[in-house]
Amino acid sequence: MNQDLILDAAFALVERGGSEALTLRRLGADLGANHTAVPRHFASKDETPRGLADRLIARAMEDFVPAGGWRETLETLARRMRTVCVAHPRVAVPVATRIARRGAEFHGADVVIGALRTAGFNDSDAARYYCSVVDTIPALAAYEACDANLSKAPREGDQRSWRRREHLAIPPDRYPDFAAVALGSCGRGRPVLDDPGSGVGRCRAESKQVMIRRRHGPGPQMS
Repeated sequence: MNQDLILDAAFALVERGGSEALTLRRLGADLGANHTAVPRHFASKDETPRGLADRLIARAMEDFVPAGGWRETLETLARRMRTVCVAHPRVAVPVATRIARRGAEFHGADVVIGALRTAGFNDSDAARYYCSVVDTIPALAAYEACDANLSKAPREGDQRSWRRREHLAIPPDRYPDFAAVALGSCGRGRPVLDDPGSGVGRCRAESKQVMIRRRHGPGPQMS
């Protein structure tokens, strides 16, 4: 038994039953070992969720090759992380905010910071925007993973709410701006964060450019 085998088993256990299923007894049973042997391979119980977070990053980084441009590199990495989180929502949601402090996370950090330095940011700004990137990507990915964690009925109910008449019945005297756009929004469905046509990704990118210009002047161009 070693850490890799234990984390693989923990990942599979959470995939099946959610984070509440991750107990020493269940983990020991899946490993075919006495559950008291599991903690001996970790300095603390906190290493397990951090290890699971690193497992997610490792899946996103598997066979990753930086693209030709720095922006394309960051976009590709973000989409990979989103794909992994949505594919493994029961693991992604409880560990989304964790700092893994392990190899896959270090690899991802090196790629992101390298892309930002290639864009022309100095080391201080590259470190600052690295923090923004690695906060934003898991947050958005975890948002979609939460949606994926819902059972079919409530998830479809939420999706249908964007197409129903509730929006059309909004009192314009109380919610004038919402009512003004409700007719146009009805029938389109809920925006998807990874859909290039939704404008969500472009909005995020343009907002980041505005923030950079305000704080640091023109600087490197986000294009």
